[in-house]
Amino acid sequence: MKFPKDYTLEQISTLMGATNYVGPSDFLIKGINEIHMVEKGDLTFVDHPKYYDKALKSAATTILINKEVECPKGKALIISDAPFDDYMKLVKYFRPFEAAQSMISATAEIGENTIIQPGAFIGNHVKIGRNCIIHANVSIYDHCIIGDDVIIHSGTVIGADAYYFQKRADGFKKFETCGRVIIKDKVEVGAQCAIDKGVSGDTIIDTDTKLDNHCQIGHDTYVGKHCLIGAYAAIAGVTRIEDDVIIWGRVAINKDIVIGKGAVILAVSAVDKSLEPGKTYFGTPAIEAREKWKEMARLRRLVAD
Repeated sequence: MKFPKDYTLEQISTLMGATNYVGPSDFLIKGINEIHMVEKGDLTFVDHPKYYDKALKSAATTILINKEVECPKGKALIISDAPFDDYMKLVKYFRPFEAAQSMISATAEIGENTIIQPGAFIGNHVKIGRNCIIHANVSIYDHCIIGDDVIIHSGTVIGADAYYFQKRADGFKKFETCGRVIIKDKVEVGAQCAIDKGVSGDTIIDTDTKLDNHCQIGHDTYVGKHCLIGAYAAIAGVTRIEDDVIIWGRVAINKDIVIGKGAVILAVSAVDKSLEPGKTYFGTPAIEAREKWKEMARLRRLVAD
């Protein structure tokens, strides 16, 4: 999430109640983001030794950390006893929850010739392009962006919180979500789908992609152009699906993987690692379909014998 303006290291530290920082007080911070989404100018946090090196070497230029370490050149540090909690203070400050005052927010921007059917909810600061159809009982949460010529069918939820919790001794701590969903032009989303917003970045469905009914798209996932996704597909967070991919019904895809351009994943498969482009896959775990069919044939012969 980018801030509405640049803030200094001193200002951000003050907002969190932190007094120990390393770097010039006027060092500029442009936004906050999780480690896998950071860009130059962002602040990210790290609270486990396993990820110290990754955070310090990331594109982030300010690191909120729970240990005094050498500050990398060109970066700044904020030392905190509880980086997760302090990061949540920034999320709540810059993207506080706004209660709805009407079914279609007065702050929403809706383009020419777009139809909003009765019962649809359009949240605060939502932007919807031209020539769209938003069917009854669709919910579009705050700050989401919908392009031109988009169709969203009944019961779909765009922009629910990321499914992201930190386990603690006294229970789970919710990672407050401040990202968005961006749906680009000519996308069609079936009925009863759920597309979660990014934790602090964006979940993106790119141009001309079509989702069947009952699809789940996790936080910070990117779905490329001209993709087809069948009913009951479940795609975890931080996944990248490249252009022209076809995903058949009831496919499950794990987090943090890449599905290469033009890949086809056959129905009821489960994907646990990145897949190369231009190939057809099947099975649990999914492998190239021809290899899977050969494997199944060999098993049938063994059983027959």
